[in-house]
Amino acid sequence: MMINAKNLGYQELNEQIRQASEQEITITDCIGQRYIGAGLSGKSITIHGTPGNALAAYMNGSAIHVYGNAQDATADTMNDGVICIHGSAGDATGYAMRGGHILVRDDTGYRAGIHMKEYEDKVPVLMVGKKAGSFLGEYQAGGVIIVFNIGGGEEAPVGYFCGTGMHGGKIFLRCSVPPHDLPKQVCWRDAEAEDLQSIRGYVQEFADAFGYNADDLLNQHYIVLTPNSGNPYKQLYTPN
Repeated sequence: MMINAKNLGYQELNEQIRQASEQEITITDCIGQRYIGAGLSGKSITIHGTPGNALAAYMNGSAIHVYGNAQDATADTMNDGVICIHGSAGDATGYAMRGGHILVRDDTGYRAGIHMKEYEDKVPVLMVGKKAGSFLGEYQAGGVIIVFNIGGGEEAPVGYFCGTGMHGGKIFLRCSVPPHDLPKQVCWRDAEAEDLQSIRGYVQEFADAFGYNADDLLNQHYIVLTPNSGNPYKQLYTPN
């Protein structure tokens, strides 16, 4: 099914998507319409243009491919599915996501991965090709974030305050130098072979989506950020 979104408001566009009997939908001339794919299951949506805020919010098992950039709050509280952005994403990408995969070919803005969480076999994954803005992984409680730093140097491909409030999950950064302002509640170490093996499937997925070689991406130095269980955020708890 083809939908030209040029003269459609976001409500009309989303209504057409929800009512479509076809599983595969292509949207052309997308110009900032919000909430595309919100709460959807079982559909495959291809978007040409720029979807607006809250793309795939609460999505539960659909696939979305964006040929362009995405705006803020992509995959807000997403439960399952795949989002593949052939461009950059705005702020708060993957906010509170609980499952599924987000692949961003280029950059993402501030607070990507904020409040990500996992439960049993539900492990959300956020992959960013180039760089992420400040507060990456803020309050992260689970899941995996990978920033590939493609075309970058030895410095960490993140802004300020990476991992602030982090108390679960892992962040992989393809670089040699850790962020300079990591809080004491976050540990970093050089990735070992078993660390890289644990993300090989994700890296292959990213490489297949955007035309990279997975072995080339893995044959580089990574650092891993994890919560420091020996130095928790004590101020979060009331005294006895």
